[in-house]
Amino acid sequence: MDTNNNSTGELETHKITVLLVDDQAMIAEAVRRSLLQEEDIDFHYCQNPTEAVKVANEICPTVILQDLVMPEIEGLTMVKFYRANSQTAQVPIIVLSTKEEPEIKSQAFSLGANDYLVKLPDKIELIARIRHHSKSYINQQERDEAFRALKKSEARLAEANKTLEKLSSLDGLTGIANRRRFDEMLKQNWHRSIRQSTSISLVILDIDFFKLYNDHYGHQQGDSCLQEVAAILEKTVTRETDLVARYGGEEFVAILPETGQKGALEIAEAMRNNTQEAKIEHVDSKVSDYVTISLGVATAIPERNTNPESLVAAADKGLYKAKEDGRNQVQIGQVVFD
Repeated sequence: MDTNNNSTGELETHKITVLLVDDQAMIAEAVRRSLLQEEDIDFHYCQNPTEAVKVANEICPTVILQDLVMPEIEGLTMVKFYRANSQTAQVPIIVLSTKEEPEIKSQAFSLGANDYLVKLPDKIELIARIRHHSKSYINQQERDEAFRALKKSEARLAEANKTLEKLSSLDGLTGIANRRRFDEMLKQNWHRSIRQSTSISLVILDIDFFKLYNDHYGHQQGDSCLQEVAAILEKTVTRETDLVARYGGEEFVAILPETGQKGALEIAEAMRNNTQEAKIEHVDSKVSDYVTISLGVATAIPERNTNPESLVAAADKGLYKAKEDGRNQVQIGQVVFD
């Protein structure tokens, strides 16, 4: 008898695997002989019903031939066990009986059996039924596997797209939000403020005399300076709803939803102070021995049919005033709606 087990526990594609569970060795030999010439059919035999589920888990049959009358555990109870076991829950079961018994046949089908044969059936009929049920099962398994593979592929694609979207919203040099992300979030927060009648503040800043910094230290060191300042700004702004972004060149912006002018000024001043306290050397600066920033702040409670460009323009005016007044300071710009 062929009792080789499939230790991997995996279904072989297009391979029919039969498990016969019957206490009579004579029946097992007869079935084995019937299937002997079928090269694509693997035959396995289990004489002890208490071992049947374990054997089924090991060989992963495509069809189970289950004897109806057995010692210790009857065949219909075995059908229940197969259906309760996750690995055999969908495996086709052909119940084998010594005679046609409509009531028992009906009960077998109600418990989950797929077919009912009086043993021993004709060889051609037995093979035909084994092939029919096995092929249906294999096809379903392959469809399920293809579906699972598709779902995994979709999940990987969704994760990749999510990562790509995240990367596309970040500034390549500093790692903080880029101009595109800033524009999107400003529009979203502006419209939310209109709906909720809440304040929104904006801070625009740039590094003082950054061209002189680049000329003296070189562009590579200039990039490092931008990265350090970006990190300082992000650390200063702690709320998850706030956003710090690189606006372009040495300019940065911060969106502060639900923040009034007083709160915005406090955050801007903290940004200025933290940058100066970092003591990033800048020997060519005209206001300090270290890197400093100038900031413009604007606050508004947006009205309907207005756009966020008015907030940007006001903050930009504040930044211009900070530069005009000597840099390394915070100034307010007044929002004017058109």
